[in-house]
Amino acid sequence: MDRAAVTVAAGLACVMLTQSVPAAATSAAGYRIGGVRKAVDTVAKVDGVVGVIGEAYYDGKRVGRGSAGSRFLDGEGGKIPSDARYRIWSQTKRMTATVLLQLVKEGKLGVDDKLGEVLPSTVEQDLVERAGDITILQLLHHRSGIPDYTGPGTTDLRPFDDLTTYHTWEELSKISRARPRTSAPGEMYDYANINYILLGAIIEELTGNTLAKEFERRLFKPLKMSQTYLPAKPEQGIKGPHGHGYYPQPDGSLRDVDRLNSTTLGAAGGAISTARDLTTFYRALAQGKLLPPNLRDMVEYPDNKQSVCGGTVGLFTGSGPGGNAVSFTSADGRLQFAVSATTSARALPTLRPALFQAAEAVLCPGA
Repeated sequence: MDRAAVTVAAGLACVMLTQSVPAAATSAAGYRIGGVRKAVDTVAKVDGVVGVIGEAYYDGKRVGRGSAGSRFLDGEGGKIPSDARYRIWSQTKRMTATVLLQLVKEGKLGVDDKLGEVLPSTVEQDLVERAGDITILQLLHHRSGIPDYTGPGTTDLRPFDDLTTYHTWEELSKISRARPRTSAPGEMYDYANINYILLGAIIEELTGNTLAKEFERRLFKPLKMSQTYLPAKPEQGIKGPHGHGYYPQPDGSLRDVDRLNSTTLGAAGGAISTARDLTTFYRALAQGKLLPPNLRDMVEYPDNKQSVCGGTVGLFTGSGPGGNAVSFTSADGRLQFAVSATTSARALPTLRPALFQAAEAVLCPGA
């Protein structure tokens, strides 16, 4: 998952053509839109990328689309449909944060409430060190100091191999609890999935529903995000034709990681969506349809704000084994670009900059 901001790299060609609107078209709001097809073609040239899809939207209407590369390795399977579903990885956290903050708006908890008070079992079962000191806001902004359950020194959850075991938030917390803390609560920013696993558990505790049901009730149905879902079972995968990602094994072979145990990701990175649905969500968020401004601003991480187009377009990122997904939204939520790339390498340092540059070619051509 994402752990740091990435600086936009220069050097990729700026694209001035588009598919669904005239070249260098100007909207009523003064937006000038570049070409999605050529932008994703450029991303697909990054070594280690298997396939790329992207769609641009203006006021909820698609104004550009593109697909490059292929569904499988070595050009197999044809191109990925631009409207295909894909894992959104850590963009799931923005949905979790939105639902959690809706509960704050409803008076069911406060952002200064302590984890140990809202989720008592974290103290009673010693699942989280210093649970009585950690606030909800610190969890939201990755300043809790709780060590993650993934990464070096953690138990191998084997999400590729084990598609039958349901991993509870308590089990993931126990893995985390066995590691030394990274810092005191509130002391520093340290991105960790466990923060959002705990926020998901809080949502379930307060509502009496699964997180998947709360996502459906509060986000997916009201916004008509009909292609989006949060897998609730370990074996659930991506529905419909879609791109496949790959992960290098110790012997050098590539493993198709299309199937992952989604319960290892959950509230931190488990959702599956499409470009249309994601842009619908971010447009509603930007335009105040999901949260009032004071709470909406808390969805962003103050220590890790990212933007393109001279700061006029914000973005939300997500990545995991075999994939990378980024959504870009103008401040008013009217102009958007969502892009997903499937990959075949453990680390692609040039991919995220290429995705950012593609967004600039589409959303602010010639800037």
